[in-house]
Amino acid sequence: MNRLLSLFLALVLAACATHRPAPVIERTTPPAPVAVETAPPPPAAPPKRPIPTHTVKKGDTLVSIALQYGLDYRDLIAWNNIANPNRIEIGQVLLLAAPSGVAAPAPAPGVPIITPLATAGPPIEARPLANTQSSKVEPRATKVPFSDRALAQMSAPDPGGSPVAAEPPPPVAPPAATGATAPVAPAPVAPPVAAPAPDVDKSAGTDNEDVDWMWPVKGKVLAPFNETSKGMDIAGKKGAPVLAAASGRVVYAGVGLRGYGKLVIIKHNNTWLSAYAHNDSILVKEQQDVKKGQKIAEMGSTDADQVMLHFEVRRQGKPVDPAKYLPAM
Repeated sequence: MNRLLSLFLALVLAACATHRPAPVIERTTPPAPVAVETAPPPPAAPPKRPIPTHTVKKGDTLVSIALQYGLDYRDLIAWNNIANPNRIEIGQVLLLAAPSGVAAPAPAPGVPIITPLATAGPPIEARPLANTQSSKVEPRATKVPFSDRALAQMSAPDPGGSPVAAEPPPPVAPPAATGATAPVAPAPVAPPVAAPAPDVDKSAGTDNEDVDWMWPVKGKVLAPFNETSKGMDIAGKKGAPVLAAASGRVVYAGVGLRGYGKLVIIKHNNTWLSAYAHNDSILVKEQQDVKKGQKIAEMGSTDADQVMLHFEVRRQGKPVDPAKYLPAM
């Protein structure tokens, strides 16, 4: 009997041990997901404009290429790192502008680099105004003993003509000794006046589209402008003065362009060039600033069959008819 009772109790305990509690379910609302802001994509860089180039053809020289595009041959030398300016190869590709974001390379020794056209006239030096010791001047109050004389001086009109209102100071004790004179207030000092800025000479080298043209020589027009000659031919006498048709800077003076003889090229701004060919002698040097009407050469017949001036006007390197810009003779 005891054995059966023990077996029964063991079975009851085993059944209780295997019983698992019911699962607990959380019925609260789950939190909403946090929205994560993503940074906007960086703006796309603007496309880089390709640098214009020129492929060297037979008969090309740095001077002819520069004249064709309205440039200075020194810029071509610097932009293309040309070691020998007298040697370029057929098929060679030349940059016609400075590499973007890269400083222009230095040319070969002895070859100067052209600088931007500068405004004529000496530089203006900034100086402090006269009678000033600092950039900030503050008024100072001056205390003087009261007297009829001091009151009259303080009430006197200022340099502009308006009376200065002054309140009499509080009375002070009279001087101990008789006959003593009260100190006199210092006379007011007029404020410094800035000197007018000097006028700046607006001469050659500005980027203004307008150019004030004149005839480089006086003579009969032998041949008007056409697309073949790229300019006009003007008759004259050997040794007659050739004048700059407008203010500018000489960017070429020499005989490096076949068919032009002794040639002078003047750059008036970033848009306009003028060329003067077949001269007998050249009177200016490269990088020299010249004024409108200044004598730059003497007429001749170099690389020509008679004495004449071949005159070209180029807008951004493209030949245009000079007669459209020159005044009536």
